[in-house]
Amino acid sequence: MSQKHSNNNIKTAFFLNLTFTIFEIIGGLYVNSIAIISDAVHDLGDTLSLGTSWYLQEKSQKEATKYFTFGYRRLSLLGALINCIVLIIGSIYIIYEAVGRIIEPEHSNATGMFVFAIIGIVVNGYAAWKMSTGKTLNEKVISWHLLEDVLGWFGILIVSIVLFFKDIHYLDPALSLVFTAYILWNVVKRLKETLYLFLQVTPNNIDKENIEQELLEIEHIVSIHHTHIWSLDGEHHVFTTHIKLDQINHITTVLSVKNQIKSILKKYAFEHCTIETELHDEICTINKNN
Repeated sequence: MSQKHSNNNIKTAFFLNLTFTIFEIIGGLYVNSIAIISDAVHDLGDTLSLGTSWYLQEKSQKEATKYFTFGYRRLSLLGALINCIVLIIGSIYIIYEAVGRIIEPEHSNATGMFVFAIIGIVVNGYAAWKMSTGKTLNEKVISWHLLEDVLGWFGILIVSIVLFFKDIHYLDPALSLVFTAYILWNVVKRLKETLYLFLQVTPNNIDKENIEQELLEIEHIVSIHHTHIWSLDGEHHVFTTHIKLDQINHITTVLSVKNQIKSILKKYAFEHCTIETELHDEICTINKNN
């Protein structure tokens, strides 16, 4: 039931964002506001994120196949990469337009900006509230992202009010540059995280050496090697290692060691764990550089 509720929340937020993004692009061109168009680029990124989240939420319910043996979680990385590329291209265009507007100022329709700001606050505010009622991490992250959009529209609202009293042409492009700088800062961080995940870098919140030290405290484990930790999607991780055992007189001892290992690994977000056991005189055949 909660899974269905989560899907419905993301679906609602997606269609709200998609409709409003189209409306926003048309409106931004109509009122000649580069700030609104830059926010439309931001909302386009949100729409792509929501669409990817909705698709993957549905896809994640499918079982692993012979081709996708880890399931479909890793597809989210592809979605994140596409999202980042779209936002970077859009942001470069906005910067180009905004700088041009500062060099050669153009008049913006303050009334139109004011109306769009009110609609933006209402639409994004409702979407943020809708997502805040969800229980999943995905919904909570999207909720905070939509709240950032609400704050952005408050900025456009303030600028439109100022323009009612004084026609300062550079305010609109200046605001768009602030929005774009903020977008690019977050996109670059997300792109870096995404590329790290593609390269199977150990997640930042997991200390490989600390885990190995904990495992070495288990009786009968004399050494650990070939420990690899990587992430499927940034939340669900994979752990593999080889442990060398000593003084093993019965298979029950090996089972006991494995159970202790599993007990230690439970506190980490490992979705898959593979433990290779080797006896004291056994030689590991895997290349030591792996």
